[in-house]
Amino acid sequence: MNYHTALDVSLRSVSICIVDDEGTIQFEAKLPSEVEEIDKCLRRFNPEIKSVGFEAGALTQYLTYGLQAAGYEVICLEARQVSAALSAMRNKTDKNDARGIAQILRTGWYSRVHVKSMESHLIRALLSSRKTILQKCVDLENEIRGLIRLLGIRLPGTLYHGIYDATVRQTIEADGSMVDTLIPLLDARLVLYQTYLKLDHQVKVLVREDPICQRLMTVPGVGSITAVTFKAAVDDPGRFKRSRNVAAHFGLTPRRFQSGELDHAGRISKAGDPEVRCALYMAAHSLVVRSEQWCSLKVWGIQLMRTKGHRRATVAMARKLAVILHQMWINGTDFRYGPAETTP
Repeated sequence: MNYHTALDVSLRSVSICIVDDEGTIQFEAKLPSEVEEIDKCLRRFNPEIKSVGFEAGALTQYLTYGLQAAGYEVICLEARQVSAALSAMRNKTDKNDARGIAQILRTGWYSRVHVKSMESHLIRALLSSRKTILQKCVDLENEIRGLIRLLGIRLPGTLYHGIYDATVRQTIEADGSMVDTLIPLLDARLVLYQTYLKLDHQVKVLVREDPICQRLMTVPGVGSITAVTFKAAVDDPGRFKRSRNVAAHFGLTPRRFQSGELDHAGRISKAGDPEVRCALYMAAHSLVVRSEQWCSLKVWGIQLMRTKGHRRATVAMARKLAVILHQMWINGTDFRYGPAETTP
């Protein structure tokens, strides 16, 4: 007899439901969210159980790696699809959710979510830490900028992070009236900025030693942050059947609603990782606006910009960059500029 094992996972507890091929419930339990407890419970019921399914959530990586190490095949379900299926149930409880997930596994009506490797998660953690520290540094800079206006001091509109402390500290100490108030903020901001520089250096070293990132950076406009962000998000390029699916996966394709005579094409879906979408957008903007070397891709983007406007053209360029980067990764080739192009 085949068993379909489902877990409804919360932060501290897990509801387990096991059904057979006929949909009859064979076992139910509620346990702490620990891999060892889940493994013991399943083996006590039937040592032949080899697969476990649950929807993607906060503990996906922990449970996936732990259960795989214990010898189980882990099926991670797409959360939006599971939520839509479970919304038909009258009462929402952990037990009912586990029962619903078990029935979804039995029928096979689900989409599997790719659980990224630990290497990709560590890279994403580094990028997230770098971004958070930089954002807090900018917040303190803006707070100081607003407070010193009480003294009638107006800082330049553009003040780079590297010279911010020396410029503002000298100004505050020369005035003297708000030294005790603003100097501690400057000291805190300086510590944050030095931490950001360390994290940024780690990212640059990582990119410099990664041949995939070096290959992706041969595309004009694609820098170190874009390359490593794209690599960590894709993780395994073979999981996409077509390169065109990469752009859709990161929410760069338009939404579409079709029903009968209605057929509406909306704005981009904005699904998937927003960090990748932002990185690709910035790379596309840099390619069109800042890159000095001409290529057919830049010519196409500028021509599109003249007819569709800057924002739409940049989104289209970001969508094309996602396809190009994936193809370069799959084929193991660098970006080819092609024959010399004349400016449009």
